[in-house]
Amino acid sequence: MERFEGYVFTALCSTNLLVSCLLLSTVTREQREPYMDEVFHVPQAQKYCQGRFNEWDPMITTLPGLYLVSVGVIKPLVWLAGLRGGVVCSTAMLRFVNLLFNGGNLYLLYLLTCKLHLREKSKSASRRVLSALSLSTFPVLYFFNFLYYTDAGSTFFILFAYLMTLYGCHKASALLGVCAVLFRQTNVVWVAFCAGTLLAGQLDEAWRTDGAKKRDERASPVPLSLAGARRVTRFLLDFLVSRPRAKALLLVAWPYAAAGAGFLAFVALNGGIVVGDRSSHEACLNAPQLFYFLSFALVFSLPATLCRHRLLRFLQALRRKPLLFLLLAAAGLLLVWNFTHVHKYLLADNRHYTFYAWQRVVERHPLARYLLVPAYVFAGWHFLDALRSRSLFWTLALLVCVLAATVPQRLLEFRYFIVPYLVFRLHMPLPSLPRLLLELALHAAVNAATLYLFLARPFLWPGSEDTQRFMW
Repeated sequence: MERFEGYVFTALCSTNLLVSCLLLSTVTREQREPYMDEVFHVPQAQKYCQGRFNEWDPMITTLPGLYLVSVGVIKPLVWLAGLRGGVVCSTAMLRFVNLLFNGGNLYLLYLLTCKLHLREKSKSASRRVLSALSLSTFPVLYFFNFLYYTDAGSTFFILFAYLMTLYGCHKASALLGVCAVLFRQTNVVWVAFCAGTLLAGQLDEAWRTDGAKKRDERASPVPLSLAGARRVTRFLLDFLVSRPRAKALLLVAWPYAAAGAGFLAFVALNGGIVVGDRSSHEACLNAPQLFYFLSFALVFSLPATLCRHRLLRFLQALRRKPLLFLLLAAAGLLLVWNFTHVHKYLLADNRHYTFYAWQRVVERHPLARYLLVPAYVFAGWHFLDALRSRSLFWTLALLVCVLAATVPQRLLEFRYFIVPYLVFRLHMPLPSLPRLLLELALHAAVNAATLYLFLARPFLWPGSEDTQRFMW
């Protein structure tokens, strides 16, 4: 059975590469010149191809990981193929690098699915393969496989680092995490998540051990109450001040600590996280970004999660703890009122779907942003309910990292949600075959629509002759 599964997955990878190459050819034929952020990335990569490593475009805000990998991939290929002239490090060739990352992401998602759902190993292989395919076609990630952006490579190294963490290869994981940071500095949050899962595992073990020693019900689920919060807080403090436990943790997690220390040194020397132009990438406390992500995760996970039983559980929770949900709604209203920040690009750039989502949903009416708060509460409950099979400490580690990855961002950008969504979806219980087919159909439909709009619906800005296109 495993051999047959391997054959099926190999055929799927080959088909995926073929389809992606055809789509890349279509995209490049319609948009030959660099588009949007490519106008910065492509010339910079071409400078690296020419060996001019000391030249840097000050408008670029990320580290040169994408360009270094591109040169390392393209140079040997063109040497073997005997290519010369303009084709070397052309826009099309640079975009092709992301197709390689796309194939790598499909393989890593399959390995992660197998590793995270070991208990379901005896079940149909088609579910594991289909789940990996569905996630690799996740619309926001899939679209940027055909442009020279950092998203495909950034996601690849984060997924690879997390896979190494799950297999206990922590030095390799930390090194891959450093590679991810070279693609996008905020990926340091997901390096911390890898370390956080390690900490969560030790906390889970200590929780069970202490519970067994005291012969209480500590291993049981922690009640959602002030008493439960005090119980967990007391346990965490006891764990952190315990020298033997801290030493045992550090002996395993030191590669992540070294990566974190290196990143802090970079921030100190650079004077901040952003390199290049910092005027448009200033950090702030934009609390509603968490609500936008939760809503985003709810929409894309609906085929895999929504069912009558989940809705009934939500209504039952609402009846059991009405005061808690009222407090959450009140807190949400307060955060939306006081901590909503709107980036100038969100209001001015009508090429992005976020422009229309903001104008037609959040800003449709002066009260619209507040009327959405109940939906945010449901989205948050849905997020936690979908992960209820995971341990408390693992879920806390994920929530902390989601907060760190979203809230400081002033700009509402769906690309920032790729990694947290994939981590969320990977750790949900493996959906049934019909649900996976429905999820794949949703992804295919959205991908078809976004590529059609990008290719077939160009438009012009007043006073400009440059072709504009719709995109994520």
